[in-house]
Amino acid sequence: MANIYAKKPEPVADLDEKIYRDSPQRSLIKALTYRIAASSVMFIVFFIIFRSTTQRNMYESLSDASIISVIDFTVKLAIYYFHERIWSGIKWGKYWKRNYWARRAWKRAYRKAHR
Repeated sequence: MANIYAKKPEPVADLDEKIYRDSPQRSLIKALTYRIAASSVMFIVFFIIFRSTTQRNMYESLSDASIISVIDFTVKLAIYYFHERIWSGIKWGKYWKRNYWARRAWKRAYRKAHR
């Protein structure tokens, strides 16, 4: 009788398959688009807070919210970019390999044919 608690062997990956990493350009575009969206929201929040809680006029509220948003944008953009580049080099959790979808399509076709 087979031991049902025996550890199954790990599947061996093909030697020609490589785990793909994001390029630095892709990481930068991802960081920029994320920061533009996040900073736009933060600008609106800062503006509303300044207008409702202070005695400043519209121009002063806009300038204060703009200064804070620009500083927020640049600092967090740099942090996010380097964070993205560090995670790009970590292999844990990456499973998108060459021919991933082709192998999956073959398995689906095989299962469908043998029902």
